[in-house]
This record gives sequence, C-alpha cells and structure tokens, in this order.
Amino acid sequence: MALKIWYDGSLVDEAEARVPVFDHGLLYGDGVFEGIRFYSGRVFRLSEHVDRLFASSRAILLELPWSRAEIIEHILETIRANNLENGYVRLLVTRGVGTLGLSPESCKRPSLIIIAADIQLYPQSDYDVGLKVVTCVTRRPSHTSLSPQVKSLNYLNNVMAKVEATRAGGREGLMLNEQGYVAECTGDNIFIVKNGVVYTPPVSDGGLDGITRGVIFELAEQLDVTIRERTMTRFDIMTAHECFLTGTAAEVIPAVELDHRPIGEGGPGPLTARFIEAYRTLVRNSGTPIGGE
Repeated sequence: MALKIWYDGSLVDEAEARVPVFDHGLLYGDGVFEGIRFYSGRVFRLSEHVDRLFASSRAILLELPWSRAEIIEHILETIRANNLENGYVRLLVTRGVGTLGLSPESCKRPSLIIIAADIQLYPQSDYDVGLKVVTCVTRRPSHTSLSPQVKSLNYLNNVMAKVEATRAGGREGLMLNEQGYVAECTGDNIFIVKNGVVYTPPVSDGGLDGITRGVIFELAEQLDVTIRERTMTRFDIMTAHECFLTGTAAEVIPAVELDHRPIGEGGPGPLTARFIEAYRTLVRNSGTPIGGE
C-alpha cells in the first residue's frame, strides 16, 4: 500500500508528493527537519521535537506560518492515514519555491512535508554485539558558521562522514570539532562509562542537543547513576569501560570498538544494558496518543 504524505496542506500518495525544482530546500538545502519516533500508538517526545523545529527555523530566519498545535495535528493525521502503530516521522520544512539565486526573498511561503513510515536503522544483531566506530576526517561545523544546533536540510558534513566510516569498515563514524575534541557521531550523540560514571561531551563542543540525549540524563537520575558533561578526546573513548550512542532512530545502542581498539571488554557493558532497558520501557509507556486523548 502506497504511503500517504502530508505535503503543503493535504495528504497525497507518495508518487504524487513531488518537490518543485525551484524549491530552495532542493536547490540550496535551505530548510530544517526533525526525526520523530512513535511506539504502540504513542508519539515519543512530540512537543519537544516540534519545539526544536521552531528553534531551528528561528535561527535561520525561516518564519513558520503554522502554529505548534497545527503541526502536531498534521503529524498525527499523517500517522493515522498510514495505519501505523510503530514507526518514524520525518518532518521537513523547506524555504519554499523561489527563483535561482541564494536570496530567500523570492520564496513566498515555506513548504511542510511529513513522512510517516516504518524504520529499522540497525538490525537487532548490532544491539546484541555493539557497533564498530571509526573516526572521520570530516569535522562537525563550528559555532562560528551555522550553529550545530540547527537541524538543517544541508546535512552534507554528516553524509560525507558516514561515507568515510562505512568505507573504513565502521558501522558509525565519530566526528570531532575543529579543535580535535569529540563532538558526536554522524547521526548520534555519544556517551562513555568509566568507573561507573557516565560522561558525554557538552553541546558547546559541537554535538546536537539531542532529544534522546536529554532522556539519558533523566534516566540516569532514575537509575541513580552519576552523569556528567566533559570535553572528551578519542583517548577517553578508547580507555572507557563502556560506550553507547543515542539518537531518535538509533535509540540507545552499544559501541564496542573505536579505530580498531576494543572499548572495555569489547562487548556491550552492563550499564549500557540498563539504559537500553530503561529507554525501551519509557518509550513503550509514554507519549502523545496518535488517536488523541
């Protein structure tokens, strides 16, 4: 059955959801996006994702003509139209149709696109044995350019880092900032465990302030685990006892090797397992109902 896509005010079959060639999202990557998960008929942290979409839009001077409540309802409507209980939403806003040339002044109205579909970023075997991570040459953009907190449609840095990691035999790529400190992975935030304490880089070092990253801080308090932000180098990861990555699509997944060096015992660690279990329990039992309250 063909997916129904929300495109500029209505649901259309996926074959009919076509972006005009003069849309500045296509021409210049001018726009923002969010990835959102839903489980067992509930959308996880929906309001937080929509709030971040508005924050990204504000940062690039893209005024959204829809309210938060309207976007939330359009998301829920799209999920319902596809008869999904579990899956992934890709929420996109482009600058809209304009003319050739960088100036967005010719773009009269943004375009809203919502895709709801099934997703499995990693197979279960990767959660069972953990990911091999490779450090990428491509760096995270610095705060002196476009803020790393903007989830821009221009994701080429992350794409090229992912290509590097894959060609080097890694399942994920570690991205450093311009100073050589750890920022994040190509699509995930990174955490390490050492002597029972969880550490993660501060977002000022170039990583995204991920929604799932924030959930880990909440779960750490519930699990009575100490968690701290700390500027990190590759050495800190290589000498950690455990490592795990977090992201909306990846959820919580172990990382067991960096640049051909085993992390800890070279397998998923016990504290990582506790976070995975706690996260999965949380997402199954919370969220915005797809069918409404």
